[in-house]
Formats: sequence, C-alpha cells, structure tokens
Amino acid sequence: MQKKKLSQRLFIDRLMKGVVCVLAALTAVPLIAIIGEVLLKGYDQLSWSFFTEPTPTAYKAMMATAAGEPIPGGIANGIVGTVIMLGMAVVIAVPIGILCGVYLAEHGKSRFAKTVSYLTDLLQGTPSVIIGIITYIWVVVPMKGYSAIAGSVALFIMMLPLIVRSTEETMKILPASLKEAGLALGGNNARVILKVQLPAAFGGIFTGVLLAVSRVIGETAPLMFTALGCTMIRFSIDKPISAVPLLIWEFFNDPNLQSLIWGASLFLLLFVLFLNLTAKKIANKWNS
Repeated sequence: MQKKKLSQRLFIDRLMKGVVCVLAALTAVPLIAIIGEVLLKGYDQLSWSFFTEPTPTAYKAMMATAAGEPIPGGIANGIVGTVIMLGMAVVIAVPIGILCGVYLAEHGKSRFAKTVSYLTDLLQGTPSVIIGIITYIWVVVPMKGYSAIAGSVALFIMMLPLIVRSTEETMKILPASLKEAGLALGGNNARVILKVQLPAAFGGIFTGVLLAVSRVIGETAPLMFTALGCTMIRFSIDKPISAVPLLIWEFFNDPNLQSLIWGASLFLLLFVLFLNLTAKKIANKWNS
C-alpha cells in the first residue's frame, strides 16, 4: 500500500514538473518571437550612419525607395534626445528617490510615512498617458512650448516611485547590527546612514535606478505631450526634442519611413536588455 502511494506521489511530482516546464516554455515563446522578429528585420539597418545621422525626410525616403537604394539617415536625433531627457530625469529622481526611500525605511510606522508610501504606490500605478497630460498642464503650458525639460519632468515622475521602493526595500534588508555598530562607534543617525548603510545598500539602489531607466526609456505617450519631437539633432533643452520611442511612432505613421521601425526598435530593445543585464550582474556581484 505504501509503495503504491509512493509511486502515485512520484507520478504526480513528475507530472507537475512537466506542466511547469511546458508553461515556462510557453511564457518564453512570445519573448523569443518578438526578439527574433525585430532582430531579423532590423539587424541589416544597423550601421554607423544609422546612429550618427538624423531622421530623413519623407521625400528623401520615397526617392531612395523608388531608386531601390537604402533609406538614408538614421536615428541620431532620437538618441541624443533620449540621452538628454533621461540624464536630466536621473539627476533629479535619484537623490529625491533615495532620500524618500531612506525616510520610509527609517520612519515607516509614522502617519506621514504611511501617507507617502501610499502615494508612491498610487503614482507607480498611474498610466503614463495621464502623467504626460499632467506634465503638459504643469510644464508645457506655463513654458508656452514643448521642450526637453517637460519630457524629463514626465520621465522623472515615472522613475521616482521605482527608485523610492528599491531604496526602501534595500535599506530594510540590511542587518540591524550594521546600524548598531555605527552608532556604538559614536556616529549620529544621519552619519551612520550616509557613511555605513547607503554604501552597503549601493548594489540594490543602483539596480533599482537602472531598472527605473529601462522602465521609462521606451515610453512614448508622455513624450508626445511634452517633448513633441524634432527632425534635427538638437541639444537645446528648452525646445522640442526627439526620442527613440517618438521616432518609432513617427515611422509607423509615415509609409515612406516604416522600414526604419525595425532598426530603431532593435536599438531600443538592445539598450533595455543591456541595462537589465547590467543591473542583474551588479546585484549578483554586490550580494556575493
């Protein structure tokens, strides 16, 4: 009787293991299909000119297509705009997010901290298009024009809750003995946090920052309401500026430029993949 029950348990164990493996494989199929499709259609567009030249006009693209030649130009204006807006957003979001996360970790039971924590969760679940509309009202309308500043504000709002949560959770998992040792050596609370706890939590915080960047780098809706886009390479932050997601949307709406969608999508996909792999490597190295 016991032998029969044991065989039944082994059979159920193998069956459930097989079901889990099949479901895991099915989960990976869409990802593999997307990566494969983008890679096959976009790899031949990647060239030096694709990364260094601005987006071509519809007329140039139409003439090149009619002559059977590759479409001239690239996505340099989108790359420059993405880097500028992400850079400004990171500069603002990282210190504010870290300070807020440290406060929530240290005073999580206070009423104010609970309110901030609730608002952080609410902000994290807000649709990006709503953030774009709000930023349009707050920034674009007072400035009387679209700009890289407005785009960076929208990205900052989207990045902030991710950085806050990653900082808070990383600070909470630090051993209490770490802080106690710092206080025992005569350091005050602020100095212990700055000199002991934050360096110890650097891996988790930096990983959260990279994940926040990879989360917002592909957003299109908020930038449509704030940065608008530009066909030339522009470094001015108070003027409309382009971004890679905006270029993909513009390529989709222009039949003469639709073939460039794949190269731009592949660049964006590889950049996000690079950020995620970097975050994972840093986390593993820091935790080892």
